[in-house]
Formats: sequence, C-alpha cells, structure tokens
Amino acid sequence: MPENVRSATRRQMLARTGVLSASIAFAGSLGELFAGTAAAQGLGHSGYGPLVPDPNGLLDLPEGFRYRVLSREGDQLRSGEGLVPSNHDGMSAFAGRHGRVHLVRNHENRNTARIPVPTIESLTYDPMGKGGCTALTLDSRNRVLSERVAIAGTAVNCAGGPTPWGTWLTCEETEEKAGTNGYTKDHGFIFEVDPVDPRRTGAVPLTAMGRFQHEAIAVDPWRGIVYETEDAFLTPFGLFYRFLPNKPEGGIGSLRAGGRLQAMRVPGIPDLSSIQETGATFDGIEWVDVPDPLAAQTPIRLQDFGPKGITHAQKLEGCYWGGKSVYFVSSFAHSAEGSAADHFGQIWRYDPSTRRLTLVIVFGPDTDVQLPGESPDNICLAPSGGLMVCEDGNGAQHVYGVTRKGEVYAMARGAQNIGTPEAPEWGEFAGVTFSPDGETMYVNCYTPGTTFAVTGRWRN
Repeated sequence: MPENVRSATRRQMLARTGVLSASIAFAGSLGELFAGTAAAQGLGHSGYGPLVPDPNGLLDLPEGFRYRVLSREGDQLRSGEGLVPSNHDGMSAFAGRHGRVHLVRNHENRNTARIPVPTIESLTYDPMGKGGCTALTLDSRNRVLSERVAIAGTAVNCAGGPTPWGTWLTCEETEEKAGTNGYTKDHGFIFEVDPVDPRRTGAVPLTAMGRFQHEAIAVDPWRGIVYETEDAFLTPFGLFYRFLPNKPEGGIGSLRAGGRLQAMRVPGIPDLSSIQETGATFDGIEWVDVPDPLAAQTPIRLQDFGPKGITHAQKLEGCYWGGKSVYFVSSFAHSAEGSAADHFGQIWRYDPSTRRLTLVIVFGPDTDVQLPGESPDNICLAPSGGLMVCEDGNGAQHVYGVTRKGEVYAMARGAQNIGTPEAPEWGEFAGVTFSPDGETMYVNCYTPGTTFAVTGRWRN
C-alpha cells in the first residue's frame, strides 16, 4: 500500500473504540460526512417506518407522508411553449420571494427522446439538441405557479449542481461533436441557468470547464473552485476534476471568464475502486492540468497526463459540498467491465485545506453497509440528519435514507409500473433535493418523467 495511505479497516475501527456493533463503527465515518453542516443538527436516528402502498400507483411513502405531483411528462407546460419533456433527471431548489421555491429540472434527452425540450429563441444552443432544463415556480404550499423552458438545444442533461450565487449548472453527459446524430454544434459542456430569469444566462457553453461526459458539480463557496465528476461508460473510466475560475468571486456569468481545468491524481492509485476499506485516507492529493480541455482530438480521460498517469473511477456521479469538503459518488464498480475491484457504491470526501481524500462509505458486497439494491446515484443531505440516496439499479426503484448511525431505510418506492406484468420495469429516481426551509423533499421519476413534492414529519 502506498506511503500516502492511512488505512483503517472495520476490525481496527472496532478495536480502537472497544465497540462490537458494526453500525457504531460506521457512525464515525458517517459522522464525518455531516460535520459542520445543517444536517448535523438533526435527529436522524432511524427511518420513518414501512412504506405504505399508494392506492394511486405512483409513489409509496411511510405513514404520515404525502406527495403532490407537480409535473408529468407529456402535459402542457404552463408557459404554453409545448409539452413537458421526457427523462427527468438532476434538479435543485432555490429560495424565491414570499416563500416561493424555484425548481430547475434537467431533461436527459438524447436524439431519440420521445418529447424534446421545446426550442425557444435566445435559450437554444443547438436546434438539433433535444435536451435542456425546465424551471418551475411554486408557492409556499407547493402549488405550481409557472413552468417554462430554462435552456434548450443541449444534449443528455444528466445532473449538475447549484452555485452559491443562486444559479444551476446543468451538465451534458455526452462527448458527441457537430455532424454526429444530426447535431450542428459540439456537445459535452456545462451551461449556467438562472432559475428566476433564464434569459439572463441564455445558452452559452462554459467551454473552459471542459468537454467530456459530465455528471455533477459542486462549488466551494469560499474559494470559488468548481468540482466536476465524469461518468464515462467505457474504460478507461472517468476522472474527478476541479475548475479554478479566473473570477472566483462568482456571480452570474462569472464562469464565462474562463479558468484552469485540472484532474485529480491520487499517487499510486490508478483506480479508486481498488480501495475497499472505510476510512482509508490519502494525503498529498495532486491536481494536474488537463492538456486539452476541449478534447478537440482525444477525450480528456485518454490524454497524456505524464509518466505518473491519472486516477480513474467507474460511474462517478453525485457531487455536493458539505461543511468544508466536497463529496463525490462512485455508483458502482464491476471488475467484469474493467474496474480494478467490485463495489455497490462509494462516497468519497476531499478536504481542499489539507489535500486529503477519504473513503467515507462503501456499500456492499463485503462491507458493513449495504443498500437493499445497489448503485447509489443522486445524493443530498436531508434536514432530518442523514442522506437521501436515489437508487439506479434493477427492479423496483427507491429513495433510500442513510442515518448518521449507518442505518439504511426506504424513504420512497416508485409504484408506477411502466412495463407489463410479464416484464415489469420501474423508472429510476433522480434529482432528490430539499426546499430551502427543509420542509419538502422534491424528487423526480426518470421515466415516465414525473416530479414529486413530498411533505411529512421530517423533524419528528
């Protein structure tokens, strides 16, 4: 094991504390996840009870919780601009005036999407792109006041993340260039979206932030650094990036001023999946300039990063800022697909002040913490003192909660069967986020595209 690694196995953690409970051993690492955050003030000691079947066949929730359907694929947009597009994915909630909430929602539409994002003048990047974002404004009771196109003409808008100045960065999870699949412009960029007035941000690609299969971002609110995940489908897998903006003070349009894109190198570790021990810590993390951020000839993950190489990981997806660190998710790793080892999900923490990387959680198959399914995808901090994790796997799909004690519980289950009794299919969950006051959980069903507002006894 490299000298820069300090490993703490589950057995060692138990021995140091003198406690035999695996959940208590796990709590130390999970407690680190919430340190310095609002979630650390909550209870989060257990779940909310068994899920109750929904008589309407949409969303199963624990007793005492209820949902409101805010928007469904194929309905008319309130703006009259067209139909609600397909493939609801990443999402974030922003505070508005008089208790209002602004939701920005991605549509991960490829060129085969059933319902594209309507093209709107001044909000369209490539008329042949079918992806983009829609924006909803809700009143204090989660009633929809407006719903409109926020950006159009992009492609495969998967996730993204909010900025400290109140905008949404939507990410294209593709590397297709102009001339492929009918596109008239290159794709694989990040775009900034103003949830209140999308025309303030327009449809301008933030090219300096790189062209690759983007998944999610998180912004360091003190340094202005933007962290980015890459969900590449084939080996070599994606990289974890940071963008050093020329205008770190932020503000709408500031990221257009450019900056420097770098990729993370963990010395001696070419593949993060090889690390399987909760608490494993790496010091001296290095950041290497990306040779060609626009990937004009070669995808970034295949570019030459020097004799020391670069660190890859399969299914790098969720990314968020908590306390003084950035957290990012590897949804799974399969050795049969080229990863160094197998796991059902990892959550990593990087502390920029110490340049230290820590493996905070490992989900199954041979660890203390296992989801009933597999493949954690979108993730967020919950006001009840834990995590909410969207499952992206096989069979019935769930939103799982993970408490600060390491207990995993089902918070929601998709009841909508979109297949047949002989071949059932369930749409994955995506875009889980909470209202600014913490009273409502918003979440999407990917397909058929549906946006829910879930309320209940979050603080009991």
